[in-house]
Amino acid sequence: MKKFNIRKVLDGLTAASSSSSSSSSAAAQPGAPRENDVVQETLQSEHFQLCKTVRHGFPYQPSSMAFDPVQKILAIGTQTGALRLFGRAGVECYCQHESGAAVIQLQFLINEGALVSALADDSIHLWNLRQKIPAILHSLKFNRERITYCHLPFQSKWLYIGTERGNIHIVNVESFTLSGYVIMWNKAIELSTKTHPGPVVHISDNPMDEGKLLIGFECGVVVLWDLKCKKADYRYNYDEAIHSVAWHHEGKQFVCSHSDGTLTTWNVRAPAKPAQIITPHGKQPKDGKKPEPCKPILKVEYKTTRAGDPFMVLSGGLSYDTVGRRPCLTVMHGKSTAVLEMDYPIVDFLTLCETPYPNDYQEPYAVVVLLERDLVVIDLGQIGYPIFENPYPLTIHESPVTCCEYFADCPAEIIPALYSVGSRQKRQGYSKKEWPISGGNWGQGTQSYPEIILTGHADGSIKFWDASALMLQVLYKLKTAKVFERARGKDEKPNTDIVEEDPFAIQTLSWCPESRMLCVAGVSAHVIVYRFSKQEITTEVVELLEIRMQCHNSTDGPRDNIPCLQVRSSPLKQSPGYQVELVIQLVWVSGEPPQQITSLAINSSYGLVVFGNSNGLAVVDYLQKTLLFNMGMSELYSPSEPYQRQPRSPRKARQPSGAFCDSNEGSNPSEDRCKSPTSGSTSPFNSDDERKQNFIEKVKVKSRRFSKTVANDFAKMSRKISSSGEQKSDQDAKDNSFTRSRSSSVTSIDRESREAISSFHFCESYPRKTESLVSPCLMVGTTQGSVIMVALSLPPGGDQRLQQPVGISSCGTLIRLKGGILTMALLDSTGALLPPSYEPWYDPNSSDEEKVRRRRAASSPSSQEGQDSQFAVLCSEKQAKVVAVPSQTCVHKHSITETSFVLRVDVVQMGGTNCIACFCANGHIMTLSLPSLRPLLDVNYLPLTDMRIARTFCFSNLGQALYLTSPTEIQRITYSQETCDNLQEMLSELFTPVETPEAPNRGFFKGLFGGGAQSLDREDLFGETAAGKASRSLAQHIPGPGSMEGMKGAASGVVGELARARIALDERGQKLGELEERTAAMMASAESFSKHAHDMMLKYKDKKWYQL
Repeated sequence: MKKFNIRKVLDGLTAASSSSSSSSSAAAQPGAPRENDVVQETLQSEHFQLCKTVRHGFPYQPSSMAFDPVQKILAIGTQTGALRLFGRAGVECYCQHESGAAVIQLQFLINEGALVSALADDSIHLWNLRQKIPAILHSLKFNRERITYCHLPFQSKWLYIGTERGNIHIVNVESFTLSGYVIMWNKAIELSTKTHPGPVVHISDNPMDEGKLLIGFECGVVVLWDLKCKKADYRYNYDEAIHSVAWHHEGKQFVCSHSDGTLTTWNVRAPAKPAQIITPHGKQPKDGKKPEPCKPILKVEYKTTRAGDPFMVLSGGLSYDTVGRRPCLTVMHGKSTAVLEMDYPIVDFLTLCETPYPNDYQEPYAVVVLLERDLVVIDLGQIGYPIFENPYPLTIHESPVTCCEYFADCPAEIIPALYSVGSRQKRQGYSKKEWPISGGNWGQGTQSYPEIILTGHADGSIKFWDASALMLQVLYKLKTAKVFERARGKDEKPNTDIVEEDPFAIQTLSWCPESRMLCVAGVSAHVIVYRFSKQEITTEVVELLEIRMQCHNSTDGPRDNIPCLQVRSSPLKQSPGYQVELVIQLVWVSGEPPQQITSLAINSSYGLVVFGNSNGLAVVDYLQKTLLFNMGMSELYSPSEPYQRQPRSPRKARQPSGAFCDSNEGSNPSEDRCKSPTSGSTSPFNSDDERKQNFIEKVKVKSRRFSKTVANDFAKMSRKISSSGEQKSDQDAKDNSFTRSRSSSVTSIDRESREAISSFHFCESYPRKTESLVSPCLMVGTTQGSVIMVALSLPPGGDQRLQQPVGISSCGTLIRLKGGILTMALLDSTGALLPPSYEPWYDPNSSDEEKVRRRRAASSPSSQEGQDSQFAVLCSEKQAKVVAVPSQTCVHKHSITETSFVLRVDVVQMGGTNCIACFCANGHIMTLSLPSLRPLLDVNYLPLTDMRIARTFCFSNLGQALYLTSPTEIQRITYSQETCDNLQEMLSELFTPVETPEAPNRGFFKGLFGGGAQSLDREDLFGETAAGKASRSLAQHIPGPGSMEGMKGAASGVVGELARARIALDERGQKLGELEERTAAMMASAESFSKHAHDMMLKYKDKKWYQL
């Protein structure tokens, strides 16, 4: 949640600039309104600030895990240095180590609100979790030794650190300084041993004697070290390498797991040989020989119960002949052994116990299993070991995300409606108990508007997420692949002509929250229209419309008029939720598969869905289930158009597999759109040929590993990035070579010159200059920068709407911009946004509700003579323009970028008005005012390092935005100053004051004869007085930004010792107040008792015994 220093742009500064490339200028044309006379803009630079808010999803590439049994908080570290903390549902936090090194181990200071992390770069860090945004208090960087294992005893301030050389160093976690006390490997092992024992793989103290430290070396040697006497008490030798060690709580036995799949149990006082050797998954030979070796047991935990047999939980150890078997967790309890199969490899696991004290009966109740791509919690208290239902949004990556849309400030009723239909999709068979990771508290933010995120996936599914109040919860899942026939056998493949993998992948979607209409376009050139219904229905025949989109000069091919996917012929049972209204498929033309759909829009008020590709556009009436308009790109332009493109013959080659295209795929504009007019020295992507080639090679490698749909996005973006800022001749050579590597028969010239539809916008406007009344229109944007107006003539509502045809006519080009058109919008004369009209939602399957269709009346005023009443806002990859209509004069224009290109741009509502938000490939996030296009924010936030970011980045209203920062995680950001100011209140709280449970009772006899736990004053042993100072060259202490030293340089750091002392004083004062109240109550009770006793004495004072 790092805040960024932004370059705020002073109002009017750009208007005074003489450079037309970076300023907004009003065109001095007669009849055009002056913005100052018409629209009063309220947004200023101080309303904007950029910062990260929250990160959702499964931690990408997890590497380690820890749990605080008192605070009930789970921490997960990753291979990229990230730290994710989880509490109750809705309580999660993200932190990042600056070095980016892998987190190899995590250790909580239990119930202290602190966490120690050990990294692969041999540094350890102390995190303060008592604040909403955790910060590092101290760091220690080892210079001469590699860290392999850490151990922090419960309620101790001394951290043991084992190294690759076999030594153990001790760190004071309060001051983060090294003790002079060191356990050297040559003193720990026997003097007669000639070989090095290897790295330290385990450290733990005896549960009953803190003065005895158990050290496990990789070679198989275990040493019990006496801390006071500084010598080894016992040494335990075994031939196989050790992976982990676990104590029995009484401190008389411990268990080791080995690389040959065995578990050895040792009695502490009998080091000669193991008390027991078992191979949990080994086949036992009949002749008494050793069982066959198995895979290594990577970890074992030994947990005792007061009432029954102990639990032994282990990962790994399967026999080598179980080829193809999934990873397993084994739970051994008494004579029963349960083998629990997992979907992904196990990274780590932890057994959750009732007590934090290692010298008491552990009473395990659950096992948290961290997998490579999932988090599973197993209930040990129920028969069959069911899993808990996971409340975290960790299934974003269930299938790879291919597109993403974000809707803030939705209609209030949409979330309950989606939740009610989605709750029926939940799996059964979960544990009945509450989720055990239950720490922390929710934030107290005032942000309460509904937010919804839609994610489209490679398997054809769409997930609806409730993203309100900085939380994320899945509401509903729609499977679009159900509409199509599936391959039944392993050898039988569906007729997937455009893509070899993921033929159902979602490419783009259009959703209207008010009418709840949903339209989806997939990579196999298919479009599906969905309606929302609360009733279950069975559709006997799925409505299908096949469309032939083609260029001129077509010749017949052997497979013409065949779609890429086959719609199912059997009846389709449709559960409550989104139900299929119409399936539209593009068919083969001239012997080649259809071009993929590059843009899509739906309008419930008009009953129309429109989509386009490099061949042209098609308009479908989904009410009448008919094709209204199918026109090639060249036909959209009028004969006198200056921007008309010459038709081209269709490509003779099959489209490359998985050509997952966004708005410009298949027909990128000419190279000068992305090329700097200067020498290229300022281009953010300028690099030498070697770097560029490495990136392209990386893309090719990824394309083999990922879905073909995603891989082509990488390829396209790498080509586009490499073109930016390079000389044209060099660029053409590289571009041609790379394009031919994808499809040998398609040249880059043909690819770049073909124009495609890139965006749509339904509106009520003036289709021609001569119009005086608004009417339904469709604005069409192309990849060559043209904006074309299309007039729509709709019949009256009711039955006539279902019988009479809709009239459509192209009205020619409105204006032209540099670069492909990305977004279009319409403002009224006061600068207020005119959203597309929509029809209020009704249930199509309900007989009670009125189903008479009524189109919303246009709210725009009619135009008066000589005056414009609307502004069309048009944004491309390079610039933005505001055009007054109906006069069609450009009143403002602004060059967004010269050396890069815009990836995503949206017209959003902010602070009661509107603005443009842009994300460029060079990493800049910018906002522009409307309608004057004044720059308000420009932050160099996130250089484009991954096509995933470009494909999923989206802005929403009220200053919200998000993108997929990894294949498994969504990062949410805000560009609103107000949200940044309120972020502390909105974030959840990790640390809550909780009493530490009482230590176990030693019992009378144990106390009398000394059989209980032996304590140790570690300060006497490890302090500077007794142990001396450690070598300065061994490790370097680095004060963290959250420490008191760091606060001197950054006043906005963490709450330090003063705040902690204040909290402690408050708690103490509260307890003293409670004690005072209790004392007063006891005194009053005692006085009352004394009065009653006195009255009783007076009553019976003069009576004889026989009178009683």
